[in-house]
Amino acid sequence: MTHYYTDNSDLDKNEKDIHFVFDSCAYTFTTYSGVFSKDKIDYGSFAFLKILVNQDLGKRILDLGCGYGPIGIILKSKFHDSEIEMIDVNPRAVELTGINASKNKVEVKNYVSDLYSNVSGKFDTIVTNPPIRTGKENIYKIFSEAYNYLNDNGCLFVVIRKQQGAKSAVKKIEEIFDNCEIIARDKGYFILKAKKLLTK
Repeated sequence: MTHYYTDNSDLDKNEKDIHFVFDSCAYTFTTYSGVFSKDKIDYGSFAFLKILVNQDLGKRILDLGCGYGPIGIILKSKFHDSEIEMIDVNPRAVELTGINASKNKVEVKNYVSDLYSNVSGKFDTIVTNPPIRTGKENIYKIFSEAYNYLNDNGCLFVVIRKQQGAKSAVKKIEEIFDNCEIIARDKGYFILKAKKLLTK
């Protein structure tokens, strides 16, 4: 069985274009079968973006588990001077991210990475709409390893549904960062923020 968080390049593409308006700007995203939320931008990503575009995300941003690219691509369109890297374990998703970056006239760095395995350097911000179906152990690894890939005072932002473990995610992130703020709630989605403190 194939999943959106695996290499499923052998699936038929069944190409589709999604048209999405955010903050009065129109975007088009091409999707294939075998990627997360292939028929529309999921509400969690939309809720996440509404918060992220009003944050100070710094100059270097990592979008982990980027799928076909809506979060990182829209952030790049809003924060032109920021360098954005977009990673996913699924080569099909990474391919689509490149297609969609070109389609929406932004430049990002997109590459395949199993969690942080191919990531180098540190970031001011890591954002993730985590692949819940991969299991709690994998999700918690995203949180714990994020700490090592953040600059001092850098921030991790996470969107997660209440019924998919938002409250336990808050506790886990607090263990790692010594802080975790619920900065928004939107239709069952929690937007979380943790800061890498100099004093930890």
